[in-house]
Order: sequence, then structure tokens, then C-alpha cells
Amino acid sequence: MGEPLRVLVVGAGYLASHVAHQLRAAGHQPTLSSRRRPATPETADLPWSPLDVGDAAQVRTRIAELRPDAAVVVHGPSDITWCEEHPDEAADAHAGGAAHLAAALDGRRALLISTDNVFSGHKDSCAESEPPEPANAYGRAKLAAEDRFLATGAALVLRVSLVYGWDPAGLRPNFLTTCVQRMRAGLPVPVPADHWNSPVLVDDVAAWTAALLGTDHTGVLHLGGPRRLTRLAWAQHLATACDADPALIRPVPRTESAYACRPRNACLHSERAGALRELTGLDPVDVLSASSRLITTGGTSP
Repeated sequence: MGEPLRVLVVGAGYLASHVAHQLRAAGHQPTLSSRRRPATPETADLPWSPLDVGDAAQVRTRIAELRPDAAVVVHGPSDITWCEEHPDEAADAHAGGAAHLAAALDGRRALLISTDNVFSGHKDSCAESEPPEPANAYGRAKLAAEDRFLATGAALVLRVSLVYGWDPAGLRPNFLTTCVQRMRAGLPVPVPADHWNSPVLVDDVAAWTAALLGTDHTGVLHLGGPRRLTRLAWAQHLATACDADPALIRPVPRTESAYACRPRNACLHSERAGALRELTGLDPVDVLSASSRLITTGGTSP
């Protein structure tokens, strides 16, 4: 590891807290930042500072106060359906916030965690060289944020596929957590058979972020899990791992589900990760084996 860095983590949700913990484990000094103080258990022992990225003056003031060596940007809104209904607000938060942060950081290192929604979903999977064609308002807002950071020449954009983990205390629990909670409660789980993902474990995203932040790599990098599967196939695996009634899993068309505005294929693969794996020593874990382990470890708390 290089010199310890003071890192401003812009965001305070599930992924941001995992990134901050991984940064601290690597010897860095992370500070979470968000408009409101986070209340989840994962953030209780992490430094926090108020920050509204939509307020350019506040961004300049906060960065002058905290004097970060680098920033990891992983703030919301990330509810894709909400963004589709509020495209201007989504653009202000992501693209506008990126412009304010990039200006205030003034050439310091930044790592933006972005999304598979910058692609249309027409291809089974997309690599870094695939031209972006956003599927929705969230994808458009994130792509604009990417452009703001990449223009500085000091940024790395890490596009991630569907992030999962065990998050029972979260405001919007991820797909794995939601499925397991509903099945354990005996509730039906409607999931599409025509929505493909390459899910990546939250711990892997955090580990790659911490490993890459201290490097001089810039540009775009994709991080998806090694398995491409539908949400239906994943939910069926979770039902088996939970010993739940498989009849609780209800196949529905993507266009009639909560994922209607997502790209049909939301899968990522990388043309760059091979060389970077030699640098980081990291490989994303398989979603099925990781899901089983999350469910069985600790009994009722995966």
C-alpha cells in the first residue's frame, strides 16, 4: 500500500459504508458525506460530514475544510424508477453534483462508481469499448457525471453491475435481501424471467475501489460478477438456499415488473480487468455460491 489517504466518500448508503470500511481497513482515513446524517448500523463508527453536492459553495467549503487527498463518489439518488419519474432532479444530483465536486477537487484523484444503466441492454453484455446508450434517466444522469469527472484527467469511473449483499437495515434493501426477507415471511416474490444481470458482491466492489483508488489508473473500468443470469433464476436459487416454498417465486414479464425501466440485459464484462487483477489480486466471487454463503452464515442473519 502507498501513503495513507484522506478520502471523502460522497454518499452514506449501503455501498458507501462498505467502501469506507474497506478504505479504513487498508489504512486510509475515510469520511462519509451526505445531506442527512446516516442512521444505519454500518455507519455508526464512521466519521461523517454534511454535504449537499447540489450546492457548489458548500462543496467548495467542505472540501477546503476536510482537505481530502481523493474522493470516492457513490451518492444517490439511485432508485432508478424515481429517477425516471424525476429526470431533472436526477440530472442535477448526479451531473450537477459531479461538476461541483470536480471543480472543488481541482485535479485531485476521484473514483466515481457508476452503473450498467449507461447501456441500452440490446447486447448480452457490454465491455468498456461499447459506446454508451443510456437506457433511462438514471443512466443519462450517471453518464453525464462520468463525463464531468473524466474531463479532469484524474478520475477513474468504475461501472458496476447489480450490487448485492445482506442489508436488512437499509432504506431500500437490495434484491438478495428483499427476496430472502419476503420468502422467510411466506410472501410471494414476483421476478422477471427476461431481465439479465451479472451481479457483483458489495464486498468485491468495496475491495476493488480501495485497491484502485491509490493507483494512477484513469478512464473507465467495468466490474461485474462472473455469472450472467436472470433475476428469476437467482430468486429460484435463493428459495432453495432458504429452504423456502419454490411456489413463492412468481415469474412476471420485465415490462410488468418493478424493473420495467431497466435495460433487458444489464450485464458488464471487462477488457481491462485482466491486467488490473494482477495489480489488485482480486477476483469477483460467483453470485450463487456467495448467495448461499450469505444465507447460511449466522443462521437467520446471512
